[in-house]
Amino acid sequence: MTVIGIVGLPGSGKSEAAAVARELGVPVVTMGDVIRQACRDRGFDPATHHGEMARTLREENGPGAIAEASLPMIEDHLSDADTVVVDGIRSDVEVDRFVDAFGDEFTLVEVHAPRALRAERLDLRGRDATAEEGGESLDERDERELSFGMGEAMEMADVTVANDASLEAFQSTVERLLSDGPDAIANEDER
Repeated sequence: MTVIGIVGLPGSGKSEAAAVARELGVPVVTMGDVIRQACRDRGFDPATHHGEMARTLREENGPGAIAEASLPMIEDHLSDADTVVVDGIRSDVEVDRFVDAFGDEFTLVEVHAPRALRAERLDLRGRDATAEEGGESLDERDERELSFGMGEAMEMADVTVANDASLEAFQSTVERLLSDGPDAIANEDER
């Protein structure tokens, strides 16, 4: 059993890493889906209320609320799969919750990309509302994510995957990580 958690600032490539896992048949639990579903359940648009709902869920149920809500989904996948990827860890509290649940079987991977490249990717993505559309700017999103404890979570990473070259190079690195484990990319842990 292996649980691989992915952490990184908006636009760093977390979703792309999760897509590689899916292509390889590795189940993915996306923590943001918990937040998007809570938005829909409460009648809010996930594109414009995602950050607000993330704060609300943590205020209502504690800083580990989203990780806690993800655990049953992860455990369900582990009944049929050797490896599960958890996309979108946002805080050190969430990391601690997964370590408590999975111990040494949990590996935290930081996906890192420079700010300018992240901004460009988010503009191309089209999923996220821009500040002009009532959404948050990249700086506001970074600030929100860091306020949850993401900086501390990134510092806890067992391995860092740089996502500052071609999409193919990043996908190849993620494939090696998933097929051969974190030691296979340990030399790429330098940024």
